Amino acid sequence: MSARIGRHRTILLICVVFMLGSVSSSLAPTAVSLALARVVLGFAVGGATQTVPMYIAELAPKAIRGRLVLCFQLAIGVGIVIATLVGASQAVSWRDAIGAAAVPALVMLLLQLRLPESPRWLVLRHGRVGVDEAARVLEDIRPDGYDISSELEEFVALEGRQQRTSRRNRGWSGLRQPWVRPALVVGCGIAVFTQLSGIEMIIYYTPTILTDNGFSKTTALSVSVALGMTYLVMMVVGLVIVDKVGRRRLTLVMVPGAAVSLFALGAFFITGHATRDYVPSIVACLLAFMFFNAGGLQLMGWLTGSEIYPLSVRAAATSVQSATLWSTNLLITLTLLTMISIFGVGQVFWIYGMFNVAAWLFVWRRMPELTGHSLDDRFQGIGCAHGTRASNVSV
Repeated sequence: MSARIGRHRTILLICVVFMLGSVSSSLAPTAVSLALARVVLGFAVGGATQTVPMYIAELAPKAIRGRLVLCFQLAIGVGIVIATLVGASQAVSWRDAIGAAAVPALVMLLLQLRLPESPRWLVLRHGRVGVDEAARVLEDIRPDGYDISSELEEFVALEGRQQRTSRRNRGWSGLRQPWVRPALVVGCGIAVFTQLSGIEMIIYYTPTILTDNGFSKTTALSVSVALGMTYLVMMVVGLVIVDKVGRRRLTLVMVPGAAVSLFALGAFFITGHATRDYVPSIVACLLAFMFFNAGGLQLMGWLTGSEIYPLSVRAAATSVQSATLWSTNLLITLTLLTMISIFGVGQVFWIYGMFNVAAWLFVWRRMPELTGHSLDDRFQGIGCAHGTRASNVSV
């Protein structure tokens, strides 16, 4: 849809689906109807995570693109903190809490109405006419006195390349082309490792893991709130530094800390030291993991997907990456408690620690540095880095 009708109109539709899903969940009379309403919310979440980062990246100047795209990730952090606080307080009924989620969706819908279509999509969809429309968009969204000529020159070159790009190199069919494969491997690989790094295990199941091992419910909920706050703080830090430090460098620096934290957590449980006497140390390890994970690998999940793909396949590729991320999330949700019952809590922490080691190796070998490149010039470097031929379809 984001390729056919545009990023802007797709986001408007997603807002409507969010509102329908939230209200339907709140009013659901049975467990089955609640599950079906949550499926509707799932459509909204999947659509938003595919379209919104891409839309932001295509509107943003390259100098601050990372920071603007990470506002999306920052909003996720805000949502986690709010949801955790509401749940921990137990002061609001679940129906009211879920129904209230329709309010930010409505605000988003009303504000999105004032925003323009992506200038890059306009060029992709409408050719030379789209270049003129893109110029008007850039004049509206760039500061007074900003020179848009260089961006327009990119768009004109983009339109010419697009005309020379065969249909089989666009959209879904384009994903099968060898020149796209390096970017798709990087994007989907990062998506997988953002989930296998252990973030969902920590967010979803920390209260269950702690209470099942003798910790009080109050302690478990307090730890969840602290983890959510740490996630949010590191999103803010990442937003400030990512365009200065660089995507690849920041990830390589932070992932080892997350791995060590999980190995230390596993050691407490395996050696029988996961008791009340060691609560401060265990909580410190949990917070350290969140510090390193949220400030590194988690930043890359949506940011990388929004800027690594050539325009001719960007909508399809971001769809595949989003589906890969949520499929991995589903796999973890289905298997984690079973893994804990089979292997034990400590051993599972170590397994996820090894996933972080694998993530570091993947980033080191596969992920190029994207900082400072425009959306339409960075892909050729990726292709060359992996010995593939980008040619004139790297748009």
